[in-house]
Amino acid sequence: MKHVLKAAMVVVFFMAWAGPVLGADITVRDAKKLRDELRRVRPGDTITLAPGNYGNGIWIEKVNGTKKKPIIITGADERNPPVFAGGNEAIHLVDCNYVVLRNIKVSGCRGNGINADDGGSYDTPSRGIVFENITIEDIGPAGNRDGLKLSGLDNFVVRNCKLSGWGGSAIDMVGCHDGVIEKCQFVGKKGFSQSTGIQAKGGSENILIKRNFFKNAGGRAINLGGSTGLKYFRPKLRDYEARGVEVAGNHFVGSMAPIAYVTSIDCVVRRNTIIGPEKWVMRILQEQPTDKFKPCQKGIFENNLIVFDRRVRTFVNVGRNTKPETFSFRRNAWFCSDGERRPSLPSKEIEGVYQIDPKLVNAETPEMKVGSRDPRLRDVGAHAFEAKDAVMAPATRIIKPDVSTNTDKRRR
Repeated sequence: MKHVLKAAMVVVFFMAWAGPVLGADITVRDAKKLRDELRRVRPGDTITLAPGNYGNGIWIEKVNGTKKKPIIITGADERNPPVFAGGNEAIHLVDCNYVVLRNIKVSGCRGNGINADDGGSYDTPSRGIVFENITIEDIGPAGNRDGLKLSGLDNFVVRNCKLSGWGGSAIDMVGCHDGVIEKCQFVGKKGFSQSTGIQAKGGSENILIKRNFFKNAGGRAINLGGSTGLKYFRPKLRDYEARGVEVAGNHFVGSMAPIAYVTSIDCVVRRNTIIGPEKWVMRILQEQPTDKFKPCQKGIFENNLIVFDRRVRTFVNVGRNTKPETFSFRRNAWFCSDGERRPSLPSKEIEGVYQIDPKLVNAETPEMKVGSRDPRLRDVGAHAFEAKDAVMAPATRIIKPDVSTNTDKRRR
């Protein structure tokens, strides 16, 4: 439980900017100029990208801002963002720290859309990377091709991004820690294999996934864990794939299984709305050998609103070598839209609510609302997340970095 509470109180250093920082304000209009400026950029600088096509294969290596003076790479106009398209990957950040990537569009890459990693230096993760207002689309279309691939990142943020059409995972995390993914949209497309929406594996820990929208976002919309090659765990091999990951205030539509706990420990799914799962509501799986890893265990599933139909015959798919009896089910509201069935769960649910029609409006859109005024639904689902979840409240605080508000800037 201490890992769950720690996940709920992740400290994020880049939730908002207090104001401009001392540094150069640089405008570029093509990929060559961008590459030139990346070779000499300094802490506190802002590189502003004019609208246009910047191609692909942008390599950003050892570009380092500081906590007080991050380096910002941003599109000039979020309504007409610069486009990075085609090729194997659009942008690759290697061993960078305190960099903000904002207001851009990535499209049509054969491999990953954006890749960010620690450069293979597992003991020194990349810190303070922020991805904000980024559109990533049409990646793959099949196989292990991710929209946003993160390996060895700590204290990171993914915010207000839109991902549609990918091969492997929309966001794939390997050995990432103390991060937040919030207010993003994940929408599947026909013709793309879309294994998972968000995946946290390889020793990932203390990740908060909140207030996102998922629609047909892969066979597993969120994979809490996974199956990672042993040499890729960061910073070192653990006895779990994921620990202390929290999923709260999200809205799921479709997917074979919206939630999967996979070789994970102490992961929490609370105050989410799940609509129309195609086969299972959740899965509890072990995809690593139990002689090296602990069995999947101690998950919490509470205060969620689930609307299901006859497609769900098994509510929880339990795999071999797991400990489903250690999972806790509390205060969830279950509504069968085409019958009167109640869920069958691997352990007894406490204070469950059954067959109260939530009367959803715009159910399959990010603008979904709960029309029911029944007080038994007041504290469940994504709509109740911010106001009612006392445990999550500390994680919603915005902690501003200690940055200078000096508006004087060098220009070049």
